[in-house]
Amino acid sequence: MRAVTFVAEPTPAAGGADRPRARSAAIVVADDRTVPDPVADQVVVRVHGAGLNRADLVQRSGGYPAPPGVPADIPGLEFAGIVEAVGDQVRTLRPGDRVFGVTGGGAQAEYVLTVEACCVIVPANLDLVPAGGIPETSITAHDALFTRCRLAPGERVLVHAVGSGVGTAAVQLVKAIGGFVVGTARTPDKLERARGLGLDHGICVGRELDPRAVALEIASVCDGIDVVLDLVSGPYLGIDVAVCAPKGRIVLVGSLAGAAAELSIGAVMVKRLEIHGTVLRPRTLWEKAIATTAFAAQIVPMLASGRISPAPVVEAVVPLADAAAAYDLLASDATFGKVILDCR
Repeated sequence: MRAVTFVAEPTPAAGGADRPRARSAAIVVADDRTVPDPVADQVVVRVHGAGLNRADLVQRSGGYPAPPGVPADIPGLEFAGIVEAVGDQVRTLRPGDRVFGVTGGGAQAEYVLTVEACCVIVPANLDLVPAGGIPETSITAHDALFTRCRLAPGERVLVHAVGSGVGTAAVQLVKAIGGFVVGTARTPDKLERARGLGLDHGICVGRELDPRAVALEIASVCDGIDVVLDLVSGPYLGIDVAVCAPKGRIVLVGSLAGAAAELSIGAVMVKRLEIHGTVLRPRTLWEKAIATTAFAAQIVPMLASGRISPAPVVEAVVPLADAAAAYDLLASDATFGKVILDCR
């Protein structure tokens, strides 16, 4: 089968010999990978669509190795496709079923091996290629907002990097329960497009962040934020603490602006704030199954009914053979929503 692979690029070493470059990898679409055989509760899915995520870029750079049990050099955390084969302990899925779900890696290929508990039947109104960009972002947003932060109808939410895949999913989920959403982005275009999803107020932070100015603008339109979905972190954490209402909840999902930050401990204590950290990929299978069950019960019906968009916000769909171009596009930071590989 064909699959996207990360191949370490050699770089000259002392004495003229080559050695692998530790933190860089080329994108190669290999065509010699073996289609896996399922056992027990495993499922093999013929992939139609596979979304790209920031985690794939980090893995490519050497900073996010694949967890045990998945291919070490084939990226891909989400997929949609058709069940090809099942193990002898699979209870409900059958070959021919349309499914989507999350995995620890290996989804950017013609076939992916996963488990039944991490698969969900795709509603009939969803196309399988764009559907490959739904699970990771939707489960991440839902888990962060509702499971971690207990988001309630009518609450006020701040989303940093609102034009990202998780950000666009979060806006729709918040608006679906009657919430108010403030979002930040680096360009006015991303904010304008997010308004089409229901964004109530957008703040362009530009390339040079001014935390005080951003906090003041948020305060001018919203009397305290109840929940912050922070996909950027670094200096943004100071904004989060400053704008939160008493008993506000902050969930850190990414660290694009840096893995360290200054924190006003006094403000956290006085406001009685909660700060959560979350990441989906390294969780155990049973933890992923729990998150997938919540996705199936609470989000998939909204996709099926059209209460939220029955497709992810898509920047581009790229053929599997052009995976390197898809990675370049995602790395450009110019995308709004998802970049998806067509793996058919």
